Amino acid sequence: MAVLTIPPAGTAHDFLALGALVTRLDPGIVPFAQADEYRLHVAGGEYNVAANLSSCFGMKTAVASAMVDYPIGRRIEFAVQRAGVTPYYRRFSHDGVRGPNMAIVWSDRGQGVRAPVVFYNRSNEAAQQLAPGSFDWDAIFGTAASPRIRWFHSGGIFCSLSPVTAELVIEAMQAAKKAGAVVSFDLNYRAKLWAAAAAERGLGADQAGESAAKVLRRIAAHVDVLVGNEEDLQKGLGLSGQDVEAKGNLDPAAFFGMMANVVKDFPNIKAVATTLREVHSTNRHSWSAVLWMDGKSYQAPAAELDIYDRVGGGDGFASGLFYGLLTGRSPEESLRLGWAHGALLTTTGGDTSMVGVDQVEAFAAGGSARIQR
Repeated sequence: MAVLTIPPAGTAHDFLALGALVTRLDPGIVPFAQADEYRLHVAGGEYNVAANLSSCFGMKTAVASAMVDYPIGRRIEFAVQRAGVTPYYRRFSHDGVRGPNMAIVWSDRGQGVRAPVVFYNRSNEAAQQLAPGSFDWDAIFGTAASPRIRWFHSGGIFCSLSPVTAELVIEAMQAAKKAGAVVSFDLNYRAKLWAAAAAERGLGADQAGESAAKVLRRIAAHVDVLVGNEEDLQKGLGLSGQDVEAKGNLDPAAFFGMMANVVKDFPNIKAVATTLREVHSTNRHSWSAVLWMDGKSYQAPAAELDIYDRVGGGDGFASGLFYGLLTGRSPEESLRLGWAHGALLTTTGGDTSMVGVDQVEAFAAGGSARIQR
């Protein structure tokens, strides 16, 4: 069995993410139809991890993405700059009317028994036009003899945007492997996005899942570290497992039981991780996380979370886990850092981290919410 090997520090960037940058409009706990004010968060499933690793953990990170030269694009650029993330942009011009655009994600926080609501406006999105050849990967990644990137990351949300974005991810992964970087991928299976992409190609809703699995299985063949829960593994990769929709609290043993199927189909994968979440109400969750790495299984403690904004918790987990592995921590320590950071991220608004590494380390070590004086 292959073992995960982390390249040493000293490269231009510890981490590079490839994905779409978006704005999330958040009315708080007010339902959309009644909301008059919205907070704007700059986000992106892949970008969030790079931003967290930079702002919370102090790592050198970068993002490759589309950027539209208009005021909304500049707003996003300012946020990326503040997060300390180095950009590699493929730039697009806006026609003043129809685009191309930076996508909008609408997401309220819900409250109590009222669940959060998420929907999208990704019409004529610039990131959909990213394709093989959009970036000079040789210049970005360097060579095996002189590498510039230690870890490359992308995800299923970006791959669902169009057939060419998935091909771009594969192109980037091949370049990353050539230069010796670790490759990770968050399945982040979103049925809405895959259904919309299938419809654009004249496929029915029943064919969307098959099309997604075909794409994601091609990508998984290049991955070292996979992030995804049981539903992601089943629906995204077409692997067999328990009925994920029949239970709200996924069994860790069942997740670990699926690893034999993962390794059988994808012997290149060295680690698989996910959060475990039982939703009692919008504002009260039971929270844990699991990691399978180099043939061994690890589980984080369980915590009861009082949720302020749940969006981005999974990306917070991934960034804490990756930080631990990049800094030479043990698998168990890395898992606890991911678990702790994901939990803390749900206590603040927006998709990216507003906490410090000292807080993460303290919570991972068993700290409490007692006042700090």
